[in-house]
Amino acid sequence: MENDVIIKAEDLYYSYDDTRSYSLNGFSIEIKKGSKVAFMGANGAGKSTFFLCLNGINKPSRGRLFIDGRELKYDKKELLSLRGRVGIVFQDPDNQLFSASVMQEISFGALNIGMSPDEAREAVDKVIDILEITPFREKPTHSLSGGQKKQVSIADVLVMDPEIIILDEPAASLDPRHTAIVNRLVDKLVARGITVLISTHDVDYAMEWADDIAVVHRGQVIAFGEPAKVFSDTELLRKTNLRKPAAIELFESLTAKGVLPAGLAVPANLSILEEYISNI
Repeated sequence: MENDVIIKAEDLYYSYDDTRSYSLNGFSIEIKKGSKVAFMGANGAGKSTFFLCLNGINKPSRGRLFIDGRELKYDKKELLSLRGRVGIVFQDPDNQLFSASVMQEISFGALNIGMSPDEAREAVDKVIDILEITPFREKPTHSLSGGQKKQVSIADVLVMDPEIIILDEPAASLDPRHTAIVNRLVDKLVARGITVLISTHDVDYAMEWADDIAVVHRGQVIAFGEPAKVFSDTELLRKTNLRKPAAIELFESLTAKGVLPAGLAVPANLSILEEYISNI
């Protein structure tokens, strides 16, 4: 296995109903260290199931899964280590938060992987500062807004210093202000060199943010590559009920009409497209 590959899945199968149907149905992918990957596809396509296999919550019935070159065995000792290396932030933070206060909540994971109280306190203080949680660090978790709960959910994972962070629909049910906050937090994770995987239905965000797009359909990865290439595949988008990002739609229209010259790179967002137009 190449040194820059941190996640490798080979022909994974997983069933929730005793093999009458498969949520993962020959799922295979390779992901490089430090990359940003957006998983896209319909609800039930297998994205969340794969994430739970990566974190050790689900165990594939067939296939092989490697983290940093080592095949997962799913024994008790390895699972404890795995959950310190691969953190997952669930779509609904209420499924993740259970401690009485924010400080207790964030400390739990650090103590659970063997940090001393002093080490845990230092790690928690650092994460609280990074994720802008200081104003509500002493509050009860049940009193937080949805956006604040999402911030604490991310802190739960980040305090364990993972190599990989998974965010399942990170902006789900958030208002625009808290969506922007969570997006900034994701950028901070990337800046720390962490491999970040997200599932999202927001094609415009995925187009601008991701290094690679993984399109999941009926338990398989049917496309994987740079956003411009994936989102320019009209037949693929039709098959998976995805739409083209606004920047690509407008870019293709302006190019077809001769407003923009042929040969320009596909823009990652509308701001780059605006620069193309202003330079005419």
